[in-house]
Amino acid sequence: MKSLQWLGLALLACAPLAAEAKLELPLLFTDGAVLQRDTPIRVWGWSTPGATVTLGFDGGKATAKAGSDGRWQAEFPARKAGGPFALSVDDGSEKRDIKNVVVGDVFLCSGQSNMEFMVHQGRDAAKEIASASDPMVRHFKIPNSASAEPEDRLAGGSWKVANPQNVGDFSGACWFFARDIRAKYPNVPIGLINSSWGGSNIEAWMNAETTHANVPDIVAHVRELEEKERVATDATRKHLAAWPEAGRVEKTDAKGTPLWAAEHIDETQWVPIAVPAYWETVGFYGMDGLAWYRTSFDLSAAEAAQGVTLGLAMIDDSDRSFVNGRLIGATDAKWDGVRVYKVPAGALHAGRNSLAIRVDDLGAGGGIHGDAVTLFVQTAGGARRPFTAPWVFRPGVVTISALDGRNHVATLLYNKMIHPLLPYPLRGVLWYQGEENASAGEAIRYRDQFAAMIHQWQADWKQPDLPFVWVQLANWKTDKDTATESPWAELRESQSATLKLPHTAQAVIIDIGDPDNIHPTNKQDVGHRLALGVRHAVYGETLAYSGPTYSAVSFDGAKATLRFDLYGSTLAVRGGGTGVAGFEVAGSDHVFHPAHAYIDGDRVIVSSDVAEPAIVRYAWSDNPVEANLVNAGGLPASPFRTATW
Repeated sequence: MKSLQWLGLALLACAPLAAEAKLELPLLFTDGAVLQRDTPIRVWGWSTPGATVTLGFDGGKATAKAGSDGRWQAEFPARKAGGPFALSVDDGSEKRDIKNVVVGDVFLCSGQSNMEFMVHQGRDAAKEIASASDPMVRHFKIPNSASAEPEDRLAGGSWKVANPQNVGDFSGACWFFARDIRAKYPNVPIGLINSSWGGSNIEAWMNAETTHANVPDIVAHVRELEEKERVATDATRKHLAAWPEAGRVEKTDAKGTPLWAAEHIDETQWVPIAVPAYWETVGFYGMDGLAWYRTSFDLSAAEAAQGVTLGLAMIDDSDRSFVNGRLIGATDAKWDGVRVYKVPAGALHAGRNSLAIRVDDLGAGGGIHGDAVTLFVQTAGGARRPFTAPWVFRPGVVTISALDGRNHVATLLYNKMIHPLLPYPLRGVLWYQGEENASAGEAIRYRDQFAAMIHQWQADWKQPDLPFVWVQLANWKTDKDTATESPWAELRESQSATLKLPHTAQAVIIDIGDPDNIHPTNKQDVGHRLALGVRHAVYGETLAYSGPTYSAVSFDGAKATLRFDLYGSTLAVRGGGTGVAGFEVAGSDHVFHPAHAYIDGDRVIVSSDVAEPAIVRYAWSDNPVEANLVNAGGLPASPFRTATW
């Protein structure tokens, strides 16, 4: 939040409304809203204390009286799926008419960056956006916001209909989920409430009681964060004062090429900057928006004539890169993607060549970052060599925003991004989070935290059977994976343990992640697997909604026999055959050894050099590339171990 009075505003928002308060509705009750079918429809808001509020919906009428705090709530009888309808609200002094309201199924999509990950960032984005047209799917994105106390009002958001103009900004996982559900239930509109924040841990999404947080400590911590941010953002404003605001607006030549990309420009108004490094760490904390980097590199005539390859490290989030004023590469919205661009001979010449990079930071960290070895010039057939000329920097049109750290503080996101949704009825919750908790010690605690959060949200909504369907952690290469420890495997185990709760399911995706990208772009299959889980946990269908899950083991000498829950399917191996990879066995010494495994009907038989096996584990790695046990439909088996020490 940009205001430095963030905490004070958050607390004031909980105070009773003044007597002169006007009619106010939660942002969820705006044009295009989706209301939950087959359950009483609750509508609430605020007005002058004591005011009588009259409501109309689909021919029905309801009234409510505002209490001493101005809050009122009315209820309409349950409706079947349908619409569009109009909702009217009149408190005697003001009237609101809400149009294009439909009744269907509402799903809350929550978690961290992989839930935030938008359609336009994903695989086949242009094709998916162009073909997206379903007015009965609506998406409501809640902006990143936080509070030290539970609040009743969202920071922002509006309902957007699924069409090529809007769907690019939808959560990819949720959009592809909704598309699958609509194909199965074409007469049921779908509402997606996207309340997610990249990098958030699970503690931030629970209330103070559930996460055992001390509210005064949280308030003190937030004040400390605000003071640090005040100092840091003041320094950023001081640095930005070197460039008048008008001087930060980009100008282009007759061909539309930015002048700051040109080969020869006056760089006296540019400042030196360390590269690679997020610009927040080198004097521009809290800055979002556009900025430019420039440097140069030397080539011989022979090198220029053959073209070169430039490694530009990672760029957060988007870039347009120019050599001698010519665009040589561009990447959109891929903050953790390494840029490697080939530069043709026609863009180069002997001697000094200029490199200009336009960076568009969409929020949080910004700039050229990553490993210094990924920042290089490579000639044809030659070795990589680092950039030796200094880098200079100039901000373009920017804003200053400071919310760093709040997504790691217990309760803050729940208070501002979940609590204001109550008591808007839901059909289910889709959860895509866990990466931030996948570390030693935290991963094992996650099983208790996740179950506690589910129970808390069910109690908050007064829906004890509210279904939860989540995405298990994908395969990804980390620096924490060892022969004895795998925090990501342990967190997957914690996620699977939560399946003991009723009305739950999980989408296992260890086969469709990107080992080099924590944000896999294939959200189509993620959405499809979420839809399978929802068809089971929410709609009660009988189908093979999950890959095999471990159920029991028996030992006979050096051989272990494993049994699985198959959900109406059969065991199979990805790629065919009966030999299964990804199994390990350990004896009482706790040392794991690779094992041989094969499918025998509805069982997997495992053997190894361990004479007296005590435990079997499968896909126990952050990036279990060898794991190939699936069901007949290709859904992967969930990683597991038969016991723990």
